[in-house]
Amino acid sequence: MYKERAVYRGADLQRLIDPRTIAVVGASETPGSFGQRTLENLAGFGGRVFGVNPKYRETLGHACFPRLADLPQAPDCVVMCVAHSLVEPTLEEAIAVGAGGAIVYASGFAETGRPERALAQDRLVEIARAGAIRIAGPNCVGIANVRSGAAMNFMNGCGEMIAGREGKVAIVSQSGALGYTMLQAMSRGVGISHYLAAGNSADVDVADYVAALADDAHVRAIVCLFEGVKSGARFLEAARLANAAGKALIVYKAGNTAASAKAALSHTGTLVGSLAAYRAALDDAGAIQLDDLEAVLEYANFFARNDAPRNGRRVGIMATSGGAGVINADKAEQKGLELPPLSEPTRAALDDVVPDFGSIANPADLTAEVLKTSSTFAHCLNAFASDPAFSAVVVPLVFAHDAATGARAPVISEVAARRQSALAAVWMNEWLEGPGSGVLDADPNVTLFRSADRCFGAIRAWCDWHERRAMRDDAAKAGAARRAPAAAHAEAREILIAAGRGGAVSGERDAKRVLAAYGMRVPREALAPDAHAAALAAQTMRFPLAVKIASPDIAHKTEIGGIRLNLADAAAVRDAAQDVLASAARHCPQARIEGVSVQEMAPPGAELVLGIQQDSQFGPLIVVGLGGVLVELLGDVATALAPVTPQKAAAMLASLKSYRLLTGYRGQPPLDVESAIDAICRFSELAADLGDLLAEADVNPLIVGRDGAEAADALFVLSSKE
Repeated sequence: MYKERAVYRGADLQRLIDPRTIAVVGASETPGSFGQRTLENLAGFGGRVFGVNPKYRETLGHACFPRLADLPQAPDCVVMCVAHSLVEPTLEEAIAVGAGGAIVYASGFAETGRPERALAQDRLVEIARAGAIRIAGPNCVGIANVRSGAAMNFMNGCGEMIAGREGKVAIVSQSGALGYTMLQAMSRGVGISHYLAAGNSADVDVADYVAALADDAHVRAIVCLFEGVKSGARFLEAARLANAAGKALIVYKAGNTAASAKAALSHTGTLVGSLAAYRAALDDAGAIQLDDLEAVLEYANFFARNDAPRNGRRVGIMATSGGAGVINADKAEQKGLELPPLSEPTRAALDDVVPDFGSIANPADLTAEVLKTSSTFAHCLNAFASDPAFSAVVVPLVFAHDAATGARAPVISEVAARRQSALAAVWMNEWLEGPGSGVLDADPNVTLFRSADRCFGAIRAWCDWHERRAMRDDAAKAGAARRAPAAAHAEAREILIAAGRGGAVSGERDAKRVLAAYGMRVPREALAPDAHAAALAAQTMRFPLAVKIASPDIAHKTEIGGIRLNLADAAAVRDAAQDVLASAARHCPQARIEGVSVQEMAPPGAELVLGIQQDSQFGPLIVVGLGGVLVELLGDVATALAPVTPQKAAAMLASLKSYRLLTGYRGQPPLDVESAIDAICRFSELAADLGDLLAEADVNPLIVGRDGAEAADALFVLSSKE
């Protein structure tokens, strides 16, 4: 059974992922066997390799011994090329000789879905932890440390492929095969530092690998491919370690399309699924999330090969084709990047070599004239790369042949070695591995993209990531002051516990009492048992008024005709109360009816929805959306882990498609966005404080006016744990 623990760090996994001595149990000379492939892959390993198999005294040039106990020294890592039935005794032997890591190829454990096989996997973990040995697998294809040449896997030709191609990007993958497809970029020159597969993740999982790589000074970007994790808290811990260490974590999460079978009572519950929770959590931890697998390694290379932007989101495009320049400029604009004018020194340098029919601008069309010699192309690129206006310079490459890309690639590399801006090339032609591509793929100072869209997407992500890190550092130094009163937590718990004795859903009045305890503005209201009492209450209040059915059993009052708005006098209130009581009796005859709530209406404004959703992996989530009763139709929401800072709340609002409704649209005056931000922060503190009591919650709508934000209605779904 899985038990929560802290992530393993670099020192914990050193003997597994960076061994000096490796033992291959099941070493073999049989062609195609895992033992034979593993030994072949270790041909370039800089440490010692021992075979373990009683059939041999030597195997593929390595000394071979009958048992682990016969080795002349304790191995750091034991690679188990043995059948399922032999894994447990082999693991015990490895512990007995003092090994620190084990890689288990064998399948037939928890992945089968059979309880007895899952128990066998659990036993491996218990044995490993008792013996202070770390396990990769079972059901694992193996791992590779490119720096040392330790290709401890059974993938054909891996040792030869990684030889001499170390880079600063590490690949972590739940699926060994998927990760290996990415590792094969090394065949075209791309440098990688590690390939770490987790298999069944019985002991070591992707979170542990990420945390260990965060401690590796040579790694600058980490790719993580996974479907799900056992512990959201541990994965976030690892992601935050990577972010704190200045290493970009590029995440591709598969398995996102399964619909939740849960019947949600709140609007929030219908809007937020597991994918939204992952996205919110990863964003909170500073990870870069991609939905395009083909983009993952290109993004990682760009992050690994470049420091922080020197001048914001400003990009220069140096093309030798007008059409290519326009296409790339379109993509830059779509990604929200700026194309500032060239500085005067850059214009002057280009004017020396660009013909009259060219375009000295940004994007530039230098024409084919500058391609006649390498020196003129280098002259122009040097000018672009030195221009202080640009954080990044992009060079579209439209033709692939020896005289074109084959000749220009070395020039790009020469300029990149002394560049001041980040330098990227876009391979626009369809000869994907044509002349020069290998030079640029392998160059640690330039990034080659095979898509203009991915190129400018990576540049935007790079700018945003560094900007967010700087903002987080500033926020951490300033400290995040709590906005809700100190006593709010205890007062709200008392209200909700009392409400929970009556059912799964709190009444609107109780929900608003909790909101008020947290300092959120709620309307003045009175509970009336009947229509006559409602009319009397109305005479003491400010018109216009609203009348709502009061029942803890009716979650969505609008759907049963349980709300009347804009009531101008006491007679209208009396009639409305009669109507909603009759409608509730007709639609929900079994519901407990407390009467009606007569409420003062908030001034006109835009309608926001605030929600809370409990996620089993990441805890309470805060949801912000525009649309009121239309929020589910519009789906215009932002999600984050609770609590949020004012900066995060502002960013959530700004990310909404309909944000302009708050800031002034078509001549309308701007609304009180600061009050909305304050309400979001307070509501998120409520979510964090009361996560054990709340399963879901809505404030719908939060009406944002010109002077304040008021919670007009609220629904709390109580947790079954209380």
